[in-house]
Amino acid sequence: MNSIRVMLVEDDPFWQQNLTSDLDIEPDIEVVALAATKEQAVQFACDKQIDVILMDINLTGNNLDGLEATSEILSLSQQNNIKIIMLTSLTEKEIIVKSFQIGALNYINKSSYKDIVRAIREAYSDRSSIHSDAARIMRNEIQLMTLTATEREVFDLRKEGLSKQQISEKLHKSANTIKTQLKSIKAKLTHAKEE
Repeated sequence: MNSIRVMLVEDDPFWQQNLTSDLDIEPDIEVVALAATKEQAVQFACDKQIDVILMDINLTGNNLDGLEATSEILSLSQQNNIKIIMLTSLTEKEIIVKSFQIGALNYINKSSYKDIVRAIREAYSDRSSIHSDAARIMRNEIQLMTLTATEREVFDLRKEGLSKQQISEKLHKSANTIKTQLKSIKAKLTHAKEE
């Protein structure tokens, strides 16, 4: 049986050591590369045969360079069919959505590290389910895709806590227009949940 060749992209020595030792116990998983920077990750992805990458998002400070590395690797390696799982402590909606937009197959918070082995096997077998750390956010985003750009703007302002009157003033629209848009938004989101 072929081993699943994994590269761990992580700058924290604690996670490097613990994840590598956890994965090395598995008979069907082999850590073939360990990268601590975006540049190393891209280079190793080009030079080595890798099936699955566990990618941290912040490799140097708070630069989100793991997202950049993911994008570069996937654009360079389409023929290699590398699967990338984001492994991070970040929980911001925008970062989760961006990870999937650029091609990550899954998104797991480091607090859920016990699920990593299963996620690697699923990714390798092309039957990856979105981990619960990201699933709720992605479901919400898919529901919000039914909104027009204007409705999304109104929705976001309402979520920030603005009243109908404040939204109408901010967008230079009548209060009745905002009220109608809020009704439309509610109807679309309710309908999306029922489907």
